[in-house]
Amino acid sequence: MCSDLRPYYNSNKIGEGGFGSVYKGQLSDRTVVAVKQLSSKSRQGNREFVNEIGLISGLQHPNLVKLFGCCVEGNQLLLVYEYMENNCLAHTLFGSGASTLKLDWATRQKICVGIARGLAFLHEESTPRIVHRDIKATNVLLDWELNAKISDFGLAKLKEEENTHISTRVVGTIGYMAPEYAL
Repeated sequence: MCSDLRPYYNSNKIGEGGFGSVYKGQLSDRTVVAVKQLSSKSRQGNREFVNEIGLISGLQHPNLVKLFGCCVEGNQLLLVYEYMENNCLAHTLFGSGASTLKLDWATRQKICVGIARGLAFLHEESTPRIVHRDIKATNVLLDWELNAKISDFGLAKLKEEENTHISTRVVGTIGYMAPEYAL
């Protein structure tokens, strides 16, 4: 996969997050992809990188972003995803005028239902069952038809039937988690 990947690192940066930078790239077969590059200053680490690969590499659902593969060369860690033409939901809702999308109520409902379907799949239908633990507008991507796709599974965990809410550490983004969970 690494030799097939031709990202345009400086001119095609499309985002930045806790993980590192995201770039628009192209595979040798001309498939357009999003390349997530782990930053050496990342708040997330190797554990989240491996977690993301392990949890979603085998999952396919219309409301989950598709992971094409990963690259590990030296200290460079890359995740290769399908490209989402309309960036993330946060960019559309809260962007600084850069987004020209105007979401009517029917489209907003379609996005909400897509998120719910993705979460229902993860919680009830997938094998193994998965709890995402970091749902927020920046982790919901929109394709060219404004279909919602859940992304960023670095903090996800396998759902344990007998311990559905017990955890020894709090994970997620403060402000997007239930207050009782953080307490």
